[in-house]
Parts: sequence; C-alpha cells; structure tokens
Amino acid sequence: MTKQPHLKFNDPAPDANVLGADGRPMKLSSLWVDKVLVLAFTRHFGCPQCKEMVDQLIDAHQALTESGLRLAIVSHASAESAKDFCDQRAPGATCLADPDRSAYRAYGLYRGTAWQTLLSPRIWLSNRRLAQVKGYKPGVPFPGQDAYQMSGTFIVGMDGRIRLPYYYEDIADHPPVDLILRGIMGVDWNRPYDTKPVV
Repeated sequence: MTKQPHLKFNDPAPDANVLGADGRPMKLSSLWVDKVLVLAFTRHFGCPQCKEMVDQLIDAHQALTESGLRLAIVSHASAESAKDFCDQRAPGATCLADPDRSAYRAYGLYRGTAWQTLLSPRIWLSNRRLAQVKGYKPGVPFPGQDAYQMSGTFIVGMDGRIRLPYYYEDIADHPPVDLILRGIMGVDWNRPYDTKPVV
C-alpha cells in the first residue's frame, strides 16, 4: 500500500469518517465548517507524552475557544475507550475515535521507527521528567492500539485547507501551545492563503 505523503501548508485537509464519543459515524469536515479546527492525533493511552500533550491543550482550551478554535482529539481506540479517556483527561474537547486508523493514514501518520518511539535520548529524558513531575509512566496500549503509532497536530481553516501541519520527529516532540494559538508572527488561522500575485 502506498503511503500518503506528509501534508503541506495550504493543502486540502483530507476528509475521513470517524466516530464521535457517542459511537456515531461522522465526517471530519463537519468540524471545520464553522470554526478553525485544531486536530490532535494521539498515540495510545499509556503514552506519557500523549498525556502531557492533552494536558497542555486542555490547559489552553479556554484561550483556544476565545480565539475561535475548536479542539478535536483523535485516538485509534474504540469510541467507548476514547470517551473514557477524554472524560478523564480532556473535558470539553471534541473526542473522536478512529479504530481502523483511516484518518491517521489520510493525514500521513503511520508507525514510527524504534528510534522515534523508544530509543531517542529525548524520549528517555521526557519519560524521566514526566515520571518525576507528573507521575506519568509508560503504560501498555489499550486493546487495538499500537505503541509505534506516531502523533500529529494540524490546524484546518474553515475553507478546509491546512494552516499548520505538525509532524513529530519523535514521540517527545509536540507543538508549543503558543504556536497553535498564535502561529508565527500572530497569523490569523482563518485567513485564506492568497496565491494571487500582488500588482
């Protein structure tokens, strides 16, 4: 099977069928119709770095909302497991399940290497810090989840185009919340990219 390449700025955001927290099918495109979407794909529920990422997004949730952004957290677990995870860790966020990982593949998110998911010194340092500061220790993935699955964060404008594609170098790499909130030099995430030359 041919892998989808990484998405780039201003590429059309792939639509995909996912499950809502209630288990009902829905399309990703329904989430960027009326608001700019922050689409955060997680790895697995035993991942300390994923817990930290979700913590940071939820800590900034009010600021995200005030900035006109909708936060959606995607996992590759069952809808029931995803709902339990979000109820505990991400109240108020839109919680999505993608058990067959079709949305992950559409966004170019695949299994990482051993270096990206386990062996990088940055991961070991991150694991030690999170264990000391938050008590987060690496855990076993839930049934159906893959410990090698990589994460990614994307911002999608209301025109259905990618404003920010963020692919992790390793599992300890996630985008600063300030980048998600304000972009580079205070960019307006909902402003369409104008490709017309200035005359």
